Amino acid sequence: MTQQAVLIAQISDLHIKAGGKLSYRQVDTLGALRKAISRLNSLSPRPDAVVITGDLVDFGNQEEYQTLQVALGALEIPYWLMVGNHDDRQAVRKVFAGQTELFQHHEFIQWEAECGPLRLLALDSTVPGEPQGELCAGRLNWLEEKLEEQPSRATLVMLHHPPFISGIEHMDRQRLQNPQQLATVLEKHSQVERVLCGHLHRSMHVAFAGTVACSAPGVSHQVALDLRPDGPAHFCLEPAGFLLHRWTPEQGVITHQCVIEQSDGPYPFYDENGLID
Repeated sequence: MTQQAVLIAQISDLHIKAGGKLSYRQVDTLGALRKAISRLNSLSPRPDAVVITGDLVDFGNQEEYQTLQVALGALEIPYWLMVGNHDDRQAVRKVFAGQTELFQHHEFIQWEAECGPLRLLALDSTVPGEPQGELCAGRLNWLEEKLEEQPSRATLVMLHHPPFISGIEHMDRQRLQNPQQLATVLEKHSQVERVLCGHLHRSMHVAFAGTVACSAPGVSHQVALDLRPDGPAHFCLEPAGFLLHRWTPEQGVITHQCVIEQSDGPYPFYDENGLID
């Protein structure tokens, strides 16, 4: 890590299956993750850490988490895990017993971490057995206490469920159900430079609680962009991607959206005669 810039890669919604099964009988999510890992490992400079913002696997069973653990063994960058509505807290803790962040809170998978000058606070927004998210008083109190501890330190707050309306109706029914309570906490703490989430399988950015909230694209499949009020719950195989958050003390956080598949190039704009004609 450089003295100034901090790079955090965010991948989300892996939906890993075991035994070579395809997600929704269509998507090779394990193959997609392997491509994402190869892309992350190839970045220069490399990210200082990777945050995986939930829906690690598809049905929350140990075999899926074991498959994920093997795949993540190829990632040459430190990573932190978060849970989403497809995950099971106990199963992920059992398989990833070496991931100490999973055990910071006795009940929820909520954790704090440091990456150079940057602080990360992860929230557990899951409601067991339900697709939507919620933050109970205990989880919000934890967040408030953590923010009060270091009021001048640049901080990323992360959760799986988006606290905003995307316009994709079937996903908005599954969003965080009490976003205003989260906003009430965040509005008191100006050190929060981003609210990062997953769940939507699309990259979105919106003003929220005095900061910016953004969601990551899916590592494999994307939720179809359908803004009709009666739009069906569909996915598509648009290019998969991830977010790369770059923090500096002078500017704060800038977020880049990165495509996983390698494309042609790069090509130069200029030659020895100037701008290429």
